[in-house]
Amino acid sequence: MTRELIVHDKAWPLVRPFAISRGTKTEAGVVVAEINDGDALGRGECVPYARYDETVHGVSEQIKGQTGAVAFGLDGFGLTERLPAGAARNALDAALWDLQAKMTGQRVWELTDLPAPEPQVTATTIGIGTIDEMAAQAAELAASPLIKVKLDAVDVMARMEAVRAGAPDARLIIDPNEGWSLDMLADFAPKLARLGVEMIEQPVPAGDDAGLVDYESPVPICADEACHTVVDLPELVGKYQMINIKLDKTGGLTEALFLARAAETIGMKIMVGCMVATSLAMAPAILLGHMAEFLDLDGPLLLKDDRPDGLKFENGLIHPPTPALWG
Repeated sequence: MTRELIVHDKAWPLVRPFAISRGTKTEAGVVVAEINDGDALGRGECVPYARYDETVHGVSEQIKGQTGAVAFGLDGFGLTERLPAGAARNALDAALWDLQAKMTGQRVWELTDLPAPEPQVTATTIGIGTIDEMAAQAAELAASPLIKVKLDAVDVMARMEAVRAGAPDARLIIDPNEGWSLDMLADFAPKLARLGVEMIEQPVPAGDDAGLVDYESPVPICADEACHTVVDLPELVGKYQMINIKLDKTGGLTEALFLARAAETIGMKIMVGCMVATSLAMAPAILLGHMAEFLDLDGPLLLKDDRPDGLKFENGLIHPPTPALWG
């Protein structure tokens, strides 16, 4: 039997509206690629992201365009030549790894010579809200070892002081999602450092970050929207101290491994992040956890429901996927 490619999409409602500096969402729209060879089924999930001009329909069509290549034995390395980095390639890459694991009876970390993943701390996220709403969310998450706070340009310090009061013992990282200017960063960073904030993710727009070269931040700055694949790294040196690797940006685990190893070689620290999605989308990213300073894979916790055999989250830890989920 030749390999059959099946593509479908689904919208997963969120527990509560989730706001970042670019807008608010109430559901997570994902696309799933399945590859069936008659004996095994491999799956991968991606999140089309409007920031990168992606739509659910467009990504679905991109994946369907590889039907013939999949039927004739497309592998992950051939895939990088056929599709650009992005959500569509991520779903197919994950499905190919999952299929290979199920065909060989090995886990993906064995196939890639990576250490077996262990339970690790993952950030839990607070979306943008009123000062009182964010304080209440922080109090709910007070026992979490690591909290990530989404911010825009409004009430930055009042919100962060409320979060710190609500979760006095948690480690804090923040993400303005390109919502600040360089002047705002220079104003906020020393105050945030005094609150114990350990990292600021993409504070200024990715295309307007040249000023970071001359700025010495008291808090490490992480490139997110500015970093997709290994070809972006040279432009980031001197501006950022860390990169956020997301499989929907790299186009899958295959490229993410290249990016992570290259970043380590030049001394840049690594964060592993996610879009809001189900456990199926998180599972491949867990394999990068041993290289990461911060793991931010709490996407399923923002959903009302997750997939069957979803990842186990416990006391701020994320556990490795079972074979029934992925890999």
